[in-house]
Amino acid sequence: MTTAQEVDQTVDAVVIGAGFAGMYALHRLRDDLGLDVRVFERGSGVGGTWFWNRYPGARCDVESMYYSYSFSEDLEQEWQWTERYPTQPEILDYANHVADRFGLRDTITFDTSVDRADFDEGSNTWVVTTDAGEVVRAKFLITAVGCLSTSQLPAIDGLSDFTGRILHTGQWPHEGVDLEGKRVAVIGTGSSGVQAIPEIARQAQHLTVFQRTPPFVLPAGNRPLDPENVADIKSRYRDIRESVKNSVAGTIVEYPIGSALELDEETRRRELDRRWAVGGSDIMATFTDTSVNLEANAVLADYVRERIASDVKSPDLAAHLSPQTYPIGAKRICIGTDYYTTYNRENVTLVDIRNSPITAVTAQGIVAGDEEHEVDVIVFATGYDAVTGAINGIDINGVGGRSLRETWETNPQAYLGLSSAGFPNLFFITGPGSPSVLVNVIVSIEQHVDWIHDLLIHVRDNNIDRVEAQPAAQDDWSAHIAERSQSSFLSKTANWQTGANIPGKAQVFLLYVGGMGPYRKTCDEVAAAGYTGFTLTPARQSAIA
Repeated sequence: MTTAQEVDQTVDAVVIGAGFAGMYALHRLRDDLGLDVRVFERGSGVGGTWFWNRYPGARCDVESMYYSYSFSEDLEQEWQWTERYPTQPEILDYANHVADRFGLRDTITFDTSVDRADFDEGSNTWVVTTDAGEVVRAKFLITAVGCLSTSQLPAIDGLSDFTGRILHTGQWPHEGVDLEGKRVAVIGTGSSGVQAIPEIARQAQHLTVFQRTPPFVLPAGNRPLDPENVADIKSRYRDIRESVKNSVAGTIVEYPIGSALELDEETRRRELDRRWAVGGSDIMATFTDTSVNLEANAVLADYVRERIASDVKSPDLAAHLSPQTYPIGAKRICIGTDYYTTYNRENVTLVDIRNSPITAVTAQGIVAGDEEHEVDVIVFATGYDAVTGAINGIDINGVGGRSLRETWETNPQAYLGLSSAGFPNLFFITGPGSPSVLVNVIVSIEQHVDWIHDLLIHVRDNNIDRVEAQPAAQDDWSAHIAERSQSSFLSKTANWQTGANIPGKAQVFLLYVGGMGPYRKTCDEVAAAGYTGFTLTPARQSAIA
């Protein structure tokens, strides 16, 4: 254990990460609570996901008017979004504006990763060590590392032999990449692949897309924001924000029109056509029963497959692009622009790697089935070690030197998604067992940070030295998550929410599917009851000065 003499600085709290979660945590703890805070960020700037994901076509799939902080009325009134779905550069501009407006940069140490954190039971503090060798002692440790921040690069034989350029959408070079005249391969057709493929196709000499499982892609219907609509939303922002906080998805969606099984075909078709033309994810909420009934689900899935067939000229190609093996909504829905029509281009080839698996990478390209595809650039759009990957990238050791990484190896558990038994005074923002990226993640972030903020007030006012999740409460919460997930198609198929994309990762559903509003109510009830499920250990002196 690191001794007090070896510590460079002692603070109230260390926050790991300076994305939207870390910035808000800093603001609430430093500015509203008056704590001494250190923030460590591995990047050279703020923004988290939007600092790293600079691939062509990168944009948010939550509408910009709702993908923003709600804590400052002045901020939401002064900031002007330009499009329905904001691009990565615009979101990063927003993050930088927030950092500057609230003076956050001076408290953030950039280009610095946290390597390890050890709980000192003698003082009930965390000893945090960075890759620069700095050691900081903190009463509280808060991870704001993001759910989708640890890029996943599949292990393929011969990858190191490739003489061209290898890229990952989650680690895109900040100086950009010139793909003009290049033969490009994209491996992966999840959200980032769906956004990147049309843009890369416009630049590349030839694009070869390697698809394992076709996604359901809904049209974004992206467009410049109408000033009158923006003014209307801003005039009602407080009421809208309150509705969003208590909604299921953390955003505003159209209400369903009824049961898919009870409505007549003409009514169903008319409404589906209308919502398809508007664009966005509202089509998923057209009916009340598509997320719980397979027959009802098929009504919506068949409609989308019909749309794919109308967009793609080749019937054979349309068949390969049409999901058939899982219900719509059982994997993350993708929001795209020109995705299916891109496959009509003469310079685009689709390789179905379920039928022709990738077996190797050579110096010149990719071997799939019996064919070698020669390329100059390989773009991996293969996603992330989601939810737990970035946390497990830090060597965190709790009571008795217990490793969090090893503790989570078979079953990543966190009570309310906020705290893990055996790791006192450690809190996760959007950790495993919370709604996090199943909803508008900024709404999820604000709820978690506000809850932690209120807990620390309770700690101060009640002279508490140590806060630890109780194993029984954690087990009950995990059982509740598993039970709720059984009602969702998300748990019925292999996807990144269960860790299925990471070889050897525990196959556990990682997120709370009950919705943002119900989750918020549960957390509020825990707090109102004196933080049931947590052991609060008093101190002789206040834990926070």
